[in-house]
Amino acid sequence: MIKYLSFKPLLKQTLWGGDKIAKLKQLADAPEGVGESWELSGVPGSETVVCGGPFDGQTLNEVVAALGPALMGQQNYERFGREFPLLIKFIDAHQDLSIQVHPNDEVAHRHGKPRGKTEMWFVMESAPTAFLYSGLSMQLTPEDYKQRVADNTICDALARYNVGEGDVFFIPAGRIHAIGSGCFVAEIQQTSDVTYRIYDYDRRDKNGQPRELHTQQAAESIDYRVAADYRTHYEPLPNQSVEVVSCPYFRTAVITVKGTAALDYTTIDSFVVLIAVKGSGTLTIDGDRIPLQAGHTLLLPATTTSIELSGTLTVLETHV
Repeated sequence: MIKYLSFKPLLKQTLWGGDKIAKLKQLADAPEGVGESWELSGVPGSETVVCGGPFDGQTLNEVVAALGPALMGQQNYERFGREFPLLIKFIDAHQDLSIQVHPNDEVAHRHGKPRGKTEMWFVMESAPTAFLYSGLSMQLTPEDYKQRVADNTICDALARYNVGEGDVFFIPAGRIHAIGSGCFVAEIQQTSDVTYRIYDYDRRDKNGQPRELHTQQAAESIDYRVAADYRTHYEPLPNQSVEVVSCPYFRTAVITVKGTAALDYTTIDSFVVLIAVKGSGTLTIDGDRIPLQAGHTLLLPATTTSIELSGTLTVLETHV
């Protein structure tokens, strides 16, 4: 059985992208304006491809089909079949992203989509002015929401956060959100590319046309409840796995390595994704030592029983 899989990143040019992804991943030939690097994706038409090893050149879903429960875990394979359930990205917001919302599974099904989208953000090293929107700051009705979109005041009704490295935000389906300029984040989400754009600052596409808004679909999707604080609070602990998100779609922990961290996966019936977001070090699996540094994403099969991380680095650990 393979010990790990790495993938060629799928780079996405956007109106709002910058140059941080190319620098992080040391890509000399990257195009300008890369806003997203899809690190691990089974989305049809945007599947990532294995780089190296016996599955070199095969798509993620082809590997899932070949390895089945040995890669996914028995329960995950029964639940998701041959479709990998998570999409992992790096996002570089050189400009503000649109205000948007993702539907839950029920709403997505009504609109002919296979599933909704719940996600989370981990803020990496970002600009001092970096900010984002997460959730409503005041009570709105669907009619209030539509009026604020029409008169360009929707941002006044959103909770705005100045953010820095290490901040975590959980974005369940239905929560209005947007990544602001200067943010550089790692994103973990359901395998879904359904997004309802609420407001886009009257921005134009490359052809000079206003970008499409999805006002009615968004109105059906929004969770109109208001919370006091949408930020996830946690305390990093050296060489320990600190859980920051636990939901029906994924569980994510932050591992702050300062020396050596030993991790036991014998009780997890799932693949594990490791996303290095800062620093450098080594991953050891069954005696094999694999270099690991910021910008690397590795997929470990469900047969993995234990690993060791060493060096000085921060890693996101996620599984279903």
